[in-house]
Amino acid sequence: MALPNGIQSTQELLDAHAHIWNHIFSFINSMSLKCAIQLRIPDIIHKHQKPNTLSELIDALPNINKSKSDCVERLMRILIHSKFFTKVKISKDENKNKEGYWLTPSSHLLIKDEPMNVTSFVLAMLDPVLTDPFHHIGEWFKNDDPTPFVTIHGRTFWEQTEQDLRLNRLFNEGLANDTWFVASVILKDCRHVFEGLKSMVGVAGGTGTMARAITDAFPGLKYCSVLERPNVVAGLDGTEKLTFIAGDIFESIPPADAIFMKWIFDSFHDEECIKLLKECEKQSPAKTKEEVDYS
Repeated sequence: MALPNGIQSTQELLDAHAHIWNHIFSFINSMSLKCAIQLRIPDIIHKHQKPNTLSELIDALPNINKSKSDCVERLMRILIHSKFFTKVKISKDENKNKEGYWLTPSSHLLIKDEPMNVTSFVLAMLDPVLTDPFHHIGEWFKNDDPTPFVTIHGRTFWEQTEQDLRLNRLFNEGLANDTWFVASVILKDCRHVFEGLKSMVGVAGGTGTMARAITDAFPGLKYCSVLERPNVVAGLDGTEKLTFIAGDIFESIPPADAIFMKWIFDSFHDEECIKLLKECEKQSPAKTKEEVDYS
């Protein structure tokens, strides 16, 4: 059989097929990770304080249908391949070759009691509300909708969070989850950025996780405000140094010595990003118009 045009050898043909198959089934890796979190596998192994045999893991899994126990080994095989777990020998008797599942550095970040765990972030990013639009990108290219999210849901993501309390909670928990990690890096390696500041505003600062971390770390920072959408900050309690402000980030930014933004610009078009930067410029004491570059 002749090789397809553009392919020079049988090996190249096999590599091309493997490349396509890897992309077809790559979603299995992320969905297996989601399943591991839902079944609390990292917590089970961590609580056991030593590697779990397959039978021990199956017995510890909450409320699974025991007729599907054989599939647990298949799930763990995928998670080992993805480097979320490892398999180690736990028997000194060479004739038994007993093995168990153990944690890796990545799965340590999936333990519920770990301060920098990212479980909420994983579950938020892999929620069907966020993944379904990717099935409609081809359709989106043919219509006038601004994003595939609008194509499938009929409204923007931010409008959806105002209507869907579950999504609003899940998304905010996910971002707060991610913020603990970012905050740890900032407070360890970037402390000089905040030295001498008296006030700061967190633009689209979510539920204030980052703002709280920074105000706690810098006693000289006397006042911090968090500007967010009303449905995000509704019911949140501030402190003597922290205030939540419900508003539109494109309309007005509260004055402060510094403006802090994380994970914002990827959500907007270039024109909206420039508009937001110009609003920030109005309140920034550190730069003149001639010094600001929006390119």
